[in-house]
Amino acid sequence: MRRIVRVAAVAAAGVLGAGAMATGAGAQGSTVPASGPNQRQAEFAAAANHSGVPADVLLAVSYQETRWEAHAGAPSTSGAYGPMALTDVAAATRGARATAPERNQRGDGVARPAAAITAGAAADGAAQHTARTAAALLGVDAATVRGDEATNIEAGAALLARYARDLGHGNLPSGVDGWYGAVAKYAQASTQQGAQSFADSVYATIAAGAHTTTADGQRITLTARTVTPKRAEATSLGLPKPASSQRPECPRGLDCDFVPAAYQLDGDGSDPRNYGNYDLADRPEQVKIDTIVLHDTEETFGDTLDTFTNPASYVSAHYVVRSGDGHVTQMVPTKDVAWQAGNWYINAHSIGIEQEGFAIQGATWFTEPLYHSTARLVRYLAARFGVPLDRQHILGHDNVPGISAAGIPGMHWDPGPFWDWNHFLNLVGRPTIPMPGRHVVTINPRFAANEQQVRDCEQNTPVAKQASSFVWLRTGPSDDAPLFDDPGLDPAQTGGTDCAADWGDKASAGQQYVVAGRAGTWIAIWYDGAKVWFDGTRAVSPARALVIRPKPGRDSIPTYGVAYPEKSAYPAEIPPASVTPLTYTIHSGQSYVYGGRAVTDYYYAKTIDDSIPGDHTDVPGHDRYLRIQLGHRIAFVNAADVVVVPA
Repeated sequence: MRRIVRVAAVAAAGVLGAGAMATGAGAQGSTVPASGPNQRQAEFAAAANHSGVPADVLLAVSYQETRWEAHAGAPSTSGAYGPMALTDVAAATRGARATAPERNQRGDGVARPAAAITAGAAADGAAQHTARTAAALLGVDAATVRGDEATNIEAGAALLARYARDLGHGNLPSGVDGWYGAVAKYAQASTQQGAQSFADSVYATIAAGAHTTTADGQRITLTARTVTPKRAEATSLGLPKPASSQRPECPRGLDCDFVPAAYQLDGDGSDPRNYGNYDLADRPEQVKIDTIVLHDTEETFGDTLDTFTNPASYVSAHYVVRSGDGHVTQMVPTKDVAWQAGNWYINAHSIGIEQEGFAIQGATWFTEPLYHSTARLVRYLAARFGVPLDRQHILGHDNVPGISAAGIPGMHWDPGPFWDWNHFLNLVGRPTIPMPGRHVVTINPRFAANEQQVRDCEQNTPVAKQASSFVWLRTGPSDDAPLFDDPGLDPAQTGGTDCAADWGDKASAGQQYVVAGRAGTWIAIWYDGAKVWFDGTRAVSPARALVIRPKPGRDSIPTYGVAYPEKSAYPAEIPPASVTPLTYTIHSGQSYVYGGRAVTDYYYAKTIDDSIPGDHTDVPGHDRYLRIQLGHRIAFVNAADVVVVPA
C-alpha cells in the first residue's frame, strides 16, 4: 500500500445508506415523505406538542447530542442513532468491523483487530438500548426509531417526558427551568458530574440560542431565551461522584476521572530500558509545553484504557475522551511525557488527547458530547500552559511531522478528513474571522456543505460521500488536474490519490498558507516546497500573518521535523540526537506562515530508574528554530536560514 491506512467500523447492516433521505413519522408510526429545508424543525415542533416537552428543551438536547444531524441512520461509536442519539448497541454491533493502533514505543504503529462499538456512556444496560425503551413508549419497533428521523425525535421526546414524570411523581414540569433533572437523566452518564455537565451544556445552548444548516440541508433554529435551571434536581438521580484515587487535571464541571497508564518494566524486568508507557518529567518547569495533539483511538474507549495500562503496549496519551457522553479519563499526568505522537520532540512538548472514534467513519463517530468535552479540556490546558489556540499548536496527529525523511510515510492520519475543525475552533473560542488581505488565506470550507468522496484504500472500497474539513490540492487550476503527490510519501508512485489516509493532497480547515497565484476561483499556495492549487469557492477566508522566506542569496533551505540542539550542546554522557532534513525543500520566492519560535532542546529519557548517566535531562541548544505551516503537517526551519516578514 502507498499510504498507511487505518480502517474503521462500517455502518451496521439494515440502516439507511449514506445517501438515503429519511422519512418522517408521527407518534403512531405513520410515515410521510420529508420535504423542504424546514421539515426537521417542524418534526421537533410536532414532537414537543405530542409529548409535552418544551420545544426549546427538545431542540437543545438534540443539538448537544448531534447538532440536529440524522447521520442517515448510521450509528455513532456509542451505538446511538438519529437526531436524539438513542442507543441500540446490539444493533450497531451487528456486522461491524474495525482495526486499532498497536503502536510501538513512543508513538509509531500498525493495526490490530478490535471491537467496533462500545456503550460509550453509563455501564448499566439501560444506557445501551434507549432506542428500545423509547420505542416501547411509542408502540413502534426499535428499527423504526433507529432509521426514521421523525420517529427518532418523537421517541427522544417521549423518553424525556418519561424521565420528567418519574422525577415529578407523575407530573410534567411547568416551565423550561424545571426540566433540568430529566435532561441530566437523558445523558445516561455514569456519574453525577457527567449528568450535570450535559444538562449545563443543554441549558447554555437554550440561553445562547443556535442555528445551523445540517449536512442534508435542514435549516434549524433555536431562539435564545433567559433560563434559570433547577440544578439541584440532578441530585435526585442517585448517581455516584467520580471515585478516582488521584484527582484528574480537568476544568471545573467536566466529567473526569484518573486511571493511571502503566509505568513499569516489561519482559522479565531485568532491562531498565524496556518499560512502558510514558516518561517521567517535570513539565513545564523542566520542559515547555507548547502543543496539544488530538487523536482518535481507532478502538473502543475500554480497549484504549486496556492498551494504555499494559506496559507492553509502549503507547499512552494524557487523556482519553469517551464518545457517547464526553467522559474524560486522564491516564498520564501533564508533567510527564506520554508516548503518543510518533515524534519524540513533539511528545516532549505536547499533551496528547485520544478521542474514541474511527477516522474513516467521520461525523457519524465524532459525537457532539465528544467535541464539547475535548474543547473544554483544550481551553483549560491552553490557558494553563500558554498554548496558542491556532492550527500550528493545536494539532491533529495527522499534522505532526516525521522526525526524518524516512519516518514521513509511517506517520498517522487521525483524526482524519472528517474531523470538523471549524466547529472545534468555534468551541474553543477561536473561530476563523476574515481579515483584510490577499497574500495569506485560511482554509475555511463550511463543513456540512463541503461533501467529499474518498476511498478506504486498505479495503479498496469507496467511503460514503460526507461532510469534510479539507480541500483537495491539485497540480493545476482545474478539477481535471492530477492530485498533488506529496514527495515525502512513496517515491515509486506518481500522482496523489483519493485515499482517505493520503494526507499529502489535502489542506485542512484552520490551516493558513501564503498565496502563490490565482486563476478565477482557483488559488495556488506554497505547500511542501511546491505550488499547488485548490478551488477557493466558499473554501477560504483572507488572513494576515507573518511569514518566513529564505534569506536573500539562498536558492533553497532545508526543513526539519524536530528542533534539537547542535551537537556541541550535549554533555559527554548524553549522545547527540540526530537532526536530518526532511524531504521538503523551500526554494527562493516561496513563503510559509510563521508559527513562532520553537524551543531548541532534547529531553533525554532512556531508562525507568535513572540508571545511566544524564538520564531524564533536558539539553538546551543555541541554534534557533522557527515553526511553520509547511504542508498538511507543520515543520521547523533554522532561523539562520530565513527572514520573518509580514506577508
